[in-house]
Amino acid sequence: MKTKTVFVCSNCGSEQSRWAGKCPECNEWNTLTEEVRSAEKPKSASARVATPATSRVLPITQIESREEERTRTQIGELDRVLGGGIVKGSLVLIGGDPGIGKSTLLLQICGRLASAEKMLYVSGEESPKQIKLRANRLGVSSDNLLLLSETDIDTVLETALQLKPDYLMIDSVQTMYTERLTGAPGSVGQVREVTLSLMKYAKDNGVPVFVVGHVTKDGAIAGPKVLEHMVDCVLYFEGDRHQTFRILRSVKNRFGSTNEIGVFEMQEDGLIEVPNPSALFLTDRPEDISGSCVLATMEGTRPILAEIQALLSPTAFGLPRRTANGVDYNRVIMLMAVLEKRAGLNLSGQDAYVNVIGGLRLDEPAADLGLVLAIASNFKNKPLSPKLAAFGEVGLTGEIRAVSQAERRVMEAAKLGFETIILPHNNLRSLKNIEGVKVIGVRNLFDALKVALG
Repeated sequence: MKTKTVFVCSNCGSEQSRWAGKCPECNEWNTLTEEVRSAEKPKSASARVATPATSRVLPITQIESREEERTRTQIGELDRVLGGGIVKGSLVLIGGDPGIGKSTLLLQICGRLASAEKMLYVSGEESPKQIKLRANRLGVSSDNLLLLSETDIDTVLETALQLKPDYLMIDSVQTMYTERLTGAPGSVGQVREVTLSLMKYAKDNGVPVFVVGHVTKDGAIAGPKVLEHMVDCVLYFEGDRHQTFRILRSVKNRFGSTNEIGVFEMQEDGLIEVPNPSALFLTDRPEDISGSCVLATMEGTRPILAEIQALLSPTAFGLPRRTANGVDYNRVIMLMAVLEKRAGLNLSGQDAYVNVIGGLRLDEPAADLGLVLAIASNFKNKPLSPKLAAFGEVGLTGEIRAVSQAERRVMEAAKLGFETIILPHNNLRSLKNIEGVKVIGVRNLFDALKVALG
């Protein structure tokens, strides 16, 4: 059989006849990988014998719409991220750094569902004895949990068709391969073909499939970008593996919202749900220390209070240093420029370090007001009240703009004992009176600093 060599981009999936340092389609560097294929051309469309597609064509008015059938995993934080539970026939990809808890989560799902459902757990990285040791630590034991150590995806799917499991777990997609293609497991072609086979199995048999995907040093799922396009749901585990907090975030979900997050704490007996993450993120918060502010943010439908800290010190070099962890770096630079221009704070000669406590990442504009208050507090060395929280978007002219779901943010702050809330003035009209909470609306940055710092 004749073969030919092509070069496939791991970022966009385009194919080139020659290697190049930069992909001509997506302009990413060092993403072209070699792949050997059969040189035989596929038959033309006229030569193929296929079922006419016209028999499957229907007007949209004749297609019945109904709610997707979902199964609760009995892990509330996971069900929230999935949109209410596992959809029948869905293909879910779980990514994250090594040691973050991906395999632990899969085993815990098996432990919750194996009492009534048959689970097939396939591992290409660990032996059944190694999986058994982790299962003992997590307290997972059931005759309905079947373990298979295999890397040939064709053998895996043949076994699944014989056993007819209710759920299929693959750990991980980068270790699987098919003999229909040349190339090592984890190559672009192998990952794409394996995922396509799993997707076809899930849709044809109505079996939910969970797939673990490794990530690169940049934090993206290893393999071609088309891998994320093929699956129904992409979940990312975030957090430092040396800390106990884990955040499960959905970046793609065909059956639910991508704004929800799940919060877990890693303990000896596995991942423990955190039903009230606001209280967790505010644990051990220092008082009477400048540079700390509590802000109210929204993650989907859930309000969360988070602590943001800022530290400023005179720069020892000509160019001040800026560091941001948990917030967008460019956003920090912009807000510091607004503080300097509109509030008269001389920050051009200060090194600035900004950090969000607990590994949470803030990506909504409503976090602006809390960020600028933390910076101004540390610059003036004036602590904010420990019972004060803030939220609002800061514009380039220094105005404080209204944000969505203000009432839910205020209610969450009141529930945790905060007595003063600083928020945009235009949000006041939609708020109800809340006993024990003083709500202060501000129109611009100058007013906000005056209320918070005096």
